[in-house]
Amino acid sequence: MGLRGFFKRVLPEHHKFQQHEQLGLLGGILHDPNIFHLNRHSAAGGVAIGLFLAFIPIPGQMLVAALAAIYFRVNLPLAVVFVWLSNPITIPPLFFLSYKTGALLLGVEPKQLIFELSLEWFSLKIADIWDELLLGSLILGGLSATIGYFTVRLLWRMAIVNKWEERKEKKRLNNKS
Repeated sequence: MGLRGFFKRVLPEHHKFQQHEQLGLLGGILHDPNIFHLNRHSAAGGVAIGLFLAFIPIPGQMLVAALAAIYFRVNLPLAVVFVWLSNPITIPPLFFLSYKTGALLLGVEPKQLIFELSLEWFSLKIADIWDELLLGSLILGGLSATIGYFTVRLLWRMAIVNKWEERKEKKRLNNKS
C-alpha cells in the first residue's frame, strides 16, 4: 500500500464532512473537491499547514488550519490532523523550545520560568515572553512545515517510482514467460 492508500484509509471521507450538521454553516465551501483531493501537492500542503500552525501559540488552531487549507486549496483533513502535533502533552516542550529559539535569535537572556498549564499562568506571563515565543514559533513552524512539505513530496515520489519499478519488473517477467 502506498502513501495515498494509507491517507485514504486513515482520513475520513469528504462526504462525511459535507453531511455533518454542525459544519452546515460552511455551505458550499466543503463541496470544493480540491480541499479533499489527495495528490502529492494537496497532501504536502495540508501537512505543511498543519505543522506550521502546530507551533503558533493561538487558540483555535484546528479552525485556522481548516480555513488555511480551504484558502490554499490543499487537503483539509491532513491540515487539521497535523495541527495536533501540539496537544496538551506536547504544548509545553514545543512552546519552551520556541521560546528558547526566539530568545537565542533575539540575543535575549531567557527568563527562568516555571511553566504551568493554566489560563491564569498564561495570561500573566505571556506579555513577558511574547516576542521571543512568537519569533521562535514562526521560525520552528516554518522549518517544520518546510521539512514536512518536502518529506511528503519525496515519499510520494518514492512510492510512484516503486510502483513503476514493480510494473516494469512484472512486465519483464511476463515477457520472459
